[in-house]
Amino acid sequence: MTVDQVLTRGVQEVLPSREGLKKLMAGKKIRLYLGIDPTATRLHLGHTVMLRKLQQFADLGHEAILLFGTGTVLVGDPSQRDTGRKLITQKEIDQNIATWKEQVKSIIDFTKVKIKFNGDWLTKLSLKEIIQIAANLSAVQLFKREMFTRRLEKGDTVWYHETMYPMLQGYDSVVMNVDLELGGTDQTFNMLIGRELQQKINHHEKFVLAGKMIMGTDGQPMSKTSGNCIWLTDTADDMYGKLMSIKDEVMPDYWEFFTDQDMPMGEPIEVKKKLALEITNQYHGSSKAAAAQKDFATTFQKKKPIFDQSVKDQGTLAATITPLVGSSSQAKRLISQKAVDLNGQTTTTFDQKVKKGDQIKVGKKIFVTVL
Repeated sequence: MTVDQVLTRGVQEVLPSREGLKKLMAGKKIRLYLGIDPTATRLHLGHTVMLRKLQQFADLGHEAILLFGTGTVLVGDPSQRDTGRKLITQKEIDQNIATWKEQVKSIIDFTKVKIKFNGDWLTKLSLKEIIQIAANLSAVQLFKREMFTRRLEKGDTVWYHETMYPMLQGYDSVVMNVDLELGGTDQTFNMLIGRELQQKINHHEKFVLAGKMIMGTDGQPMSKTSGNCIWLTDTADDMYGKLMSIKDEVMPDYWEFFTDQDMPMGEPIEVKKKLALEITNQYHGSSKAAAAQKDFATTFQKKKPIFDQSVKDQGTLAATITPLVGSSSQAKRLISQKAVDLNGQTTTTFDQKVKKGDQIKVGKKIFVTVL
Protein backbone atom coordinates (compact mmCIF):
# COMPACT_ATOMS: atom_id res chain seq x y z
CA MET A 1 0.00 0.00 0.00
CA THR A 2 1.34 3.44 -0.96
CA VAL A 3 1.80 6.37 1.43
CA ASP A 4 -1.14 8.19 -0.19
CA GLN A 5 -3.38 5.16 0.32
CA VAL A 6 -2.30 4.77 3.94
CA LEU A 7 -3.11 8.42 4.62
CA THR A 8 -6.53 8.35 2.94
CA ARG A 9 -8.12 4.88 3.04
CA GLY A 10 -10.42 4.72 6.06
CA VAL A 11 -9.10 8.08 7.30
CA GLN A 12 -11.42 10.88 8.43
CA GLU A 13 -8.75 13.55 8.96
CA VAL A 14 -5.08 14.15 9.65
CA LEU A 15 -4.14 17.05 11.95
CA PRO A 16 -2.60 19.53 11.59
CA SER A 17 -2.38 18.47 7.91
CA ARG A 18 -2.12 15.38 5.73
CA GLU A 19 0.48 17.12 3.57
CA GLY A 20 2.68 17.84 6.58
CA LEU A 21 2.62 14.22 7.73
CA LYS A 22 3.39 12.98 4.22
CA LYS A 23 6.39 15.31 4.05
CA LEU A 24 7.62 14.11 7.45
CA MET A 25 7.32 10.46 6.39
CA ALA A 26 9.31 11.18 3.23
CA GLY A 27 12.20 12.52 5.29
CA LYS A 28 12.50 9.91 8.06
CA LYS A 29 11.07 6.82 9.67
CA ILE A 30 8.49 8.07 12.13
CA ARG A 31 7.38 6.63 15.48
CA LEU A 32 3.65 6.17 15.89
CA TYR A 33 1.24 4.40 18.19
CA LEU A 34 -2.32 3.19 18.67
CA GLY A 35 -3.68 2.88 22.19
CA ILE A 36 -6.54 0.60 23.28
CA ASP A 37 -7.85 0.46 26.84
CA PRO A 38 -8.54 -3.07 28.15
CA THR A 39 -12.19 -2.55 29.09
CA ALA A 40 -13.33 -5.97 27.84
CA THR A 41 -11.97 -9.40 27.01
CA ARG A 42 -13.04 -9.23 23.36
CA LEU A 43 -12.08 -6.92 20.51
CA HIS A 44 -14.53 -6.20 17.72
CA LEU A 45 -14.22 -5.40 14.04
CA GLY A 46 -14.38 -1.68 14.78
CA HIS A 47 -11.05 -1.91 16.60
CA THR A 48 -9.42 -3.32 13.48
CA VAL A 49 -9.85 -0.10 11.46
CA MET A 50 -6.88 1.47 13.25
CA LEU A 51 -5.14 -1.85 13.93
CA ARG A 52 -4.94 -2.39 10.19
CA LYS A 53 -3.74 1.20 9.79
CA LEU A 54 -1.00 0.61 12.38
CA GLN A 55 0.19 -2.43 10.43
CA GLN A 56 0.17 -0.44 7.19
CA PHE A 57 2.60 2.08 8.68
CA ALA A 58 4.74 -0.78 10.00
CA ASP A 59 4.82 -2.34 6.52
CA LEU A 60 6.20 0.96 5.19
CA GLY A 61 9.08 0.58 7.63
CA HIS A 62 7.97 2.97 10.36
CA GLU A 63 8.24 2.25 14.11
CA ALA A 64 4.78 1.14 15.17
CA ILE A 65 3.62 0.65 18.77
CA LEU A 66 0.43 -1.03 19.99
CA LEU A 67 -0.17 0.43 23.44
CA PHE A 68 -2.33 -1.43 25.94
CA GLY A 69 -3.88 1.20 28.22
CA THR A 70 -3.28 -0.59 31.51
CA GLY A 71 -2.83 2.79 33.20
CA THR A 72 -5.45 4.95 31.49
CA VAL A 73 -8.09 2.25 31.97
CA LEU A 74 -7.84 2.84 35.72
CA VAL A 75 -9.48 6.22 35.08
CA GLY A 76 -11.74 5.20 32.19
CA ASP A 77 -12.14 7.11 28.95
CA PRO A 78 -15.18 9.45 29.17
CA SER A 79 -15.34 9.89 25.37
CA GLN A 80 -18.87 9.36 24.02
CA ARG A 81 -20.07 8.47 27.53
CA ASP A 82 -23.24 9.86 29.12
CA THR A 83 -22.26 8.37 32.49
CA GLY A 84 -19.00 7.69 34.29
CA ARG A 85 -17.28 4.36 33.84
CA LYS A 86 -17.14 1.83 36.65
CA LEU A 87 -13.65 1.65 38.15
CA ILE A 88 -11.77 -1.47 37.08
CA THR A 89 -9.58 -3.81 39.12
CA GLN A 90 -6.12 -5.08 38.23
CA LYS A 91 -7.49 -8.63 38.03
CA GLU A 92 -10.04 -7.52 35.44
CA ILE A 93 -7.34 -5.70 33.45
CA ASP A 94 -5.16 -8.81 33.35
CA GLN A 95 -8.10 -10.98 32.30
CA ASN A 96 -9.16 -8.55 29.60
CA ILE A 97 -5.80 -8.38 27.81
CA ALA A 98 -4.95 -12.07 28.23
CA THR A 99 -6.02 -13.04 24.68
CA TRP A 100 -5.76 -9.74 22.81
CA LYS A 101 -2.53 -10.65 21.04
CA GLU A 102 -4.08 -13.92 19.90
CA GLN A 103 -7.20 -12.12 18.66
CA VAL A 104 -5.29 -9.72 16.38
CA LYS A 105 -2.52 -12.00 15.17
CA SER A 106 -4.10 -12.35 11.72
CA ILE A 107 -3.79 -8.60 11.05
CA ILE A 108 -0.82 -7.55 13.21
CA ASP A 109 2.72 -8.78 12.53
CA PHE A 110 4.37 -8.62 15.94
CA THR A 111 7.82 -8.85 14.37
CA LYS A 112 7.10 -5.33 13.09
CA VAL A 113 4.81 -3.95 15.82
CA LYS A 114 5.89 -3.50 19.45
CA ILE A 115 3.53 -3.91 22.42
CA LYS A 116 3.81 -1.49 25.34
CA PHE A 117 1.73 -0.91 28.49
CA ASN A 118 1.14 2.64 29.72
CA GLY A 119 0.63 1.37 33.26
CA ASP A 120 4.42 0.94 33.28
CA TRP A 121 4.83 4.72 33.55
CA LEU A 122 1.47 6.21 34.52
CA THR A 123 1.14 4.26 37.77
CA LYS A 124 4.65 5.37 38.79
CA LEU A 125 4.02 9.13 38.48
CA SER A 126 4.57 11.09 41.67
CA LEU A 127 2.22 13.85 42.82
CA LYS A 128 4.85 16.41 41.86
CA GLU A 129 5.10 14.99 38.34
CA ILE A 130 1.31 14.93 37.88
CA ILE A 131 1.12 18.58 38.90
CA GLN A 132 3.91 19.50 36.48
CA ILE A 133 2.11 17.75 33.62
CA ALA A 134 -1.27 19.29 34.50
CA ALA A 135 0.28 22.78 34.58
CA ASN A 136 0.50 22.61 30.78
CA LEU A 137 -3.26 22.29 30.28
CA SER A 138 -6.29 24.52 30.74
CA ALA A 139 -9.05 23.22 33.01
CA VAL A 140 -11.56 25.29 31.03
CA GLN A 141 -10.50 23.44 27.89
CA LEU A 142 -11.15 20.08 29.55
CA PHE A 143 -14.55 21.02 30.94
CA LYS A 144 -15.74 22.28 27.56
CA ARG A 145 -15.76 18.73 26.22
CA GLU A 146 -19.11 18.04 24.60
CA MET A 147 -19.89 14.94 26.66
CA PHE A 148 -19.18 16.85 29.90
CA THR A 149 -21.34 19.84 29.00
CA ARG A 150 -24.14 17.50 27.94
CA ARG A 151 -24.06 15.76 31.29
CA LEU A 152 -23.98 19.04 33.20
CA GLU A 153 -26.94 20.38 31.22
CA LYS A 154 -28.89 17.26 32.24
CA GLY A 155 -27.95 17.83 35.87
CA ASP A 156 -25.68 14.76 35.97
CA THR A 157 -22.25 14.51 37.55
CA VAL A 158 -18.81 14.81 35.94
CA TRP A 159 -16.36 13.04 38.22
CA TYR A 160 -13.01 14.71 38.78
CA HIS A 161 -10.96 11.66 37.82
CA GLU A 162 -12.66 11.66 34.41
CA THR A 163 -11.19 15.08 33.62
CA MET A 164 -7.73 13.58 34.14
CA TYR A 165 -8.12 11.06 31.34
CA PRO A 166 -7.07 13.27 28.38
CA MET A 167 -3.99 14.41 30.29
CA LEU A 168 -2.93 10.84 31.09
CA GLN A 169 -3.51 9.64 27.54
CA GLY A 170 -1.70 12.71 26.27
CA TYR A 171 1.30 11.96 28.46
CA ASP A 172 1.77 8.68 26.58
CA SER A 173 2.87 10.74 23.57
CA VAL A 174 5.47 12.49 25.72
CA VAL A 175 6.90 9.32 27.25
CA MET A 176 7.16 7.51 23.92
CA ASN A 177 8.11 10.74 22.10
CA VAL A 178 5.97 9.88 19.08
CA ASP A 179 5.47 11.68 15.79
CA LEU A 180 1.97 10.36 15.22
CA GLU A 181 -1.00 8.93 17.11
CA LEU A 182 -3.79 6.85 15.57
CA GLY A 183 -7.34 6.68 16.88
CA GLY A 184 -11.02 6.92 16.04
CA THR A 185 -12.78 10.25 15.64
CA ASP A 186 -14.08 9.83 19.20
CA GLN A 187 -10.45 10.11 20.35
CA THR A 188 -9.59 13.34 18.51
CA PHE A 189 -9.86 15.53 21.64
CA ASN A 190 -7.63 13.21 23.67
CA MET A 191 -5.11 12.91 20.85
CA LEU A 192 -4.90 16.67 20.45
CA ILE A 193 -4.22 17.03 24.20
CA GLY A 194 -1.30 14.67 23.59
CA ARG A 195 -0.14 16.89 20.74
CA GLU A 196 -0.24 19.92 23.04
CA LEU A 197 1.76 18.15 25.76
CA GLN A 198 4.28 16.85 23.22
CA GLN A 199 4.81 20.37 21.93
CA LYS A 200 5.13 21.97 25.38
CA ILE A 201 7.20 19.30 27.15
CA ASN A 202 9.29 17.73 24.39
CA HIS A 203 9.11 20.70 21.98
CA HIS A 204 8.25 18.20 19.28
CA GLU A 205 5.41 18.17 16.74
CA LYS A 206 2.94 15.32 16.82
CA PHE A 207 0.42 14.51 14.13
CA VAL A 208 -3.02 13.00 14.73
CA LEU A 209 -4.71 10.58 12.34
CA ALA A 210 -8.39 10.00 13.06
CA GLY A 211 -10.06 6.98 11.43
CA LYS A 212 -13.67 6.93 10.36
CA MET A 213 -16.28 5.46 12.67
CA ILE A 214 -17.73 2.09 11.68
CA MET A 215 -21.39 1.14 11.92
CA GLY A 216 -22.47 -2.11 13.55
CA THR A 217 -25.00 -4.71 12.50
CA ASP A 218 -27.88 -2.34 13.34
CA GLY A 219 -26.54 0.65 11.41
CA GLN A 220 -25.45 2.45 14.58
CA PRO A 221 -21.81 3.02 15.69
CA MET A 222 -20.25 -0.32 16.60
CA SER A 223 -19.97 -0.56 20.37
CA LYS A 224 -19.89 -3.39 22.88
CA THR A 225 -22.56 -1.62 24.96
CA SER A 226 -24.93 -1.56 21.96
CA GLY A 227 -24.85 -5.29 21.26
CA ASN A 228 -24.19 -4.66 17.56
CA CYS A 229 -20.60 -5.89 17.33
CA ILE A 230 -18.90 -8.37 15.06
CA TRP A 231 -16.39 -9.84 17.48
CA LEU A 232 -12.98 -11.12 16.48
CA THR A 233 -13.72 -14.14 18.69
CA ASP A 234 -16.95 -14.97 16.83
CA THR A 235 -17.04 -18.37 15.17
CA ALA A 236 -16.75 -18.39 11.39
CA ASP A 237 -20.48 -19.11 11.12
CA ASP A 238 -21.43 -16.24 13.44
CA MET A 239 -19.04 -13.78 11.79
CA TYR A 240 -20.28 -14.62 8.31
CA GLY A 241 -23.92 -14.46 9.40
CA LYS A 242 -23.47 -11.07 11.07
CA LEU A 243 -21.71 -9.65 8.02
CA MET A 244 -24.60 -10.82 5.87
CA SER A 245 -26.98 -8.91 8.16
CA ILE A 246 -25.33 -5.48 7.79
CA LYS A 247 -27.26 -2.76 5.98
CA ASP A 248 -26.52 -2.44 2.27
CA GLU A 249 -25.61 1.23 2.61
CA VAL A 250 -22.63 0.53 4.88
CA MET A 251 -21.04 -2.01 2.52
CA PRO A 252 -18.74 0.56 0.84
CA ASP A 253 -17.31 1.44 4.27
CA TYR A 254 -16.79 -2.21 5.15
CA TRP A 255 -14.89 -2.81 1.91
CA GLU A 256 -12.79 0.29 2.58
CA PHE A 257 -12.11 -0.32 6.28
CA PHE A 258 -11.70 -4.08 6.49
CA THR A 259 -10.19 -5.07 3.14
CA ASP A 260 -7.49 -3.82 0.80
CA GLN A 261 -9.86 -4.16 -2.16
CA ASP A 262 -12.29 -1.80 -3.85
CA MET A 263 -15.95 -2.77 -3.65
CA PRO A 264 -16.85 -4.81 -6.74
CA MET A 265 -19.82 -4.08 -8.95
CA GLY A 266 -22.87 -6.33 -8.87
CA GLU A 267 -26.11 -7.10 -7.09
CA PRO A 268 -25.97 -6.05 -3.40
CA ILE A 269 -26.54 -9.59 -2.12
CA GLU A 270 -23.67 -10.96 -4.24
CA VAL A 271 -21.36 -8.12 -3.22
CA LYS A 272 -22.24 -8.78 0.42
CA LYS A 273 -21.46 -12.48 0.05
CA LYS A 274 -18.01 -11.63 -1.31
CA LEU A 275 -17.47 -9.18 1.55
CA ALA A 276 -18.54 -11.66 4.23
CA LEU A 277 -16.32 -14.34 2.72
CA GLU A 278 -13.30 -11.99 2.49
CA ILE A 279 -13.52 -10.77 6.09
CA THR A 280 -14.31 -14.18 7.57
CA ASN A 281 -11.35 -15.60 5.66
CA GLN A 282 -9.03 -13.06 7.34
CA TYR A 283 -9.83 -14.34 10.83
CA HIS A 284 -10.71 -18.00 10.27
CA GLY A 285 -8.96 -19.07 7.09
CA SER A 286 -10.32 -19.97 3.66
CA SER A 287 -11.70 -23.42 4.49
CA LYS A 288 -13.77 -22.30 7.49
CA ALA A 289 -14.93 -19.18 5.64
CA ALA A 290 -16.08 -21.27 2.69
CA ALA A 291 -17.86 -23.69 5.01
CA ALA A 292 -19.59 -20.79 6.79
CA GLN A 293 -20.77 -19.42 3.46
CA LYS A 294 -22.14 -22.81 2.45
CA ASP A 295 -23.85 -23.34 5.82
CA PHE A 296 -25.38 -19.86 5.66
CA ALA A 297 -26.86 -20.51 2.24
CA THR A 298 -28.19 -23.92 3.29
CA THR A 299 -29.68 -22.55 6.50
CA PHE A 300 -31.57 -19.78 4.80
CA GLN A 301 -32.76 -22.00 2.00
CA LYS A 302 -34.41 -24.06 4.75
CA LYS A 303 -35.66 -20.81 6.29
CA LYS A 304 -33.99 -21.52 9.61
CA PRO A 305 -32.58 -18.47 11.41
CA ILE A 306 -28.96 -18.05 12.38
CA PHE A 307 -28.62 -17.29 16.04
CA ASP A 308 -26.04 -14.83 17.35
CA GLN A 309 -25.66 -15.92 20.97
CA SER A 310 -24.68 -12.59 22.47
CA VAL A 311 -27.75 -11.12 24.15
CA LYS A 312 -28.08 -11.15 27.92
CA ASP A 313 -31.26 -11.69 29.91
CA GLN A 314 -32.39 -8.24 31.11
CA GLY A 315 -35.59 -9.51 32.71
CA THR A 316 -38.19 -8.31 30.23
CA LEU A 317 -38.39 -8.65 26.47
CA ALA A 318 -38.17 -4.89 25.84
CA ALA A 319 -35.12 -4.46 28.09
CA THR A 320 -33.39 -7.48 26.56
CA ILE A 321 -33.65 -6.26 22.96
CA THR A 322 -32.89 -2.60 23.78
CA PRO A 323 -29.10 -3.02 23.24
CA LEU A 324 -29.83 -4.58 19.84
CA VAL A 325 -32.03 -1.78 18.53
CA GLY A 326 -30.46 1.30 20.12
CA SER A 327 -33.03 2.54 22.62
CA SER A 328 -35.83 1.49 24.94
CA SER A 329 -38.36 3.51 22.95
CA GLN A 330 -37.33 1.78 19.71
CA ALA A 331 -37.59 -1.62 21.40
CA LYS A 332 -41.14 -0.88 22.55
CA ARG A 333 -42.04 0.53 19.15
CA LEU A 334 -40.92 -2.65 17.39
CA ILE A 335 -42.81 -4.84 19.86
CA SER A 336 -45.98 -2.80 19.46
CA GLN A 337 -45.62 -3.03 15.65
CA LYS A 338 -45.54 -6.86 15.93
CA ALA A 339 -41.96 -6.97 14.63
CA VAL A 340 -40.68 -9.14 17.50
CA ASP A 341 -41.10 -12.90 17.97
CA LEU A 342 -40.35 -14.81 21.15
CA ASN A 343 -39.79 -18.53 20.62
CA GLY A 344 -41.56 -18.39 17.26
CA GLN A 345 -44.61 -16.44 18.50
CA THR A 346 -45.21 -12.77 17.77
CA THR A 347 -45.79 -10.76 20.94
CA THR A 348 -46.84 -7.20 21.77
CA THR A 349 -46.12 -7.42 25.50
CA PHE A 350 -43.23 -5.14 26.54
CA ASP A 351 -42.71 -6.63 29.99
CA GLN A 352 -42.99 -10.27 28.98
CA LYS A 353 -40.40 -12.25 30.93
CA VAL A 354 -37.50 -13.91 29.13
CA LYS A 355 -35.20 -16.66 30.32
CA LYS A 356 -32.03 -18.47 29.32
CA GLY A 357 -32.50 -20.38 26.08
CA ASP A 358 -35.33 -18.21 24.74
CA GLN A 359 -34.99 -17.35 21.06
CA ILE A 360 -35.86 -13.83 19.92
CA LYS A 361 -36.34 -12.56 16.39
CA VAL A 362 -36.37 -8.80 15.74
CA GLY A 363 -37.43 -7.79 12.25
CA LYS A 364 -35.87 -9.77 9.41
CA LYS A 365 -32.19 -9.66 10.35
CA ILE A 366 -31.72 -10.04 14.10
CA PHE A 367 -31.88 -13.54 15.58
CA VAL A 368 -30.60 -14.07 19.11
CA THR A 369 -30.59 -16.62 21.88
CA VAL A 370 -30.84 -15.39 25.46
CA LEU A 371 -27.80 -16.24 27.59
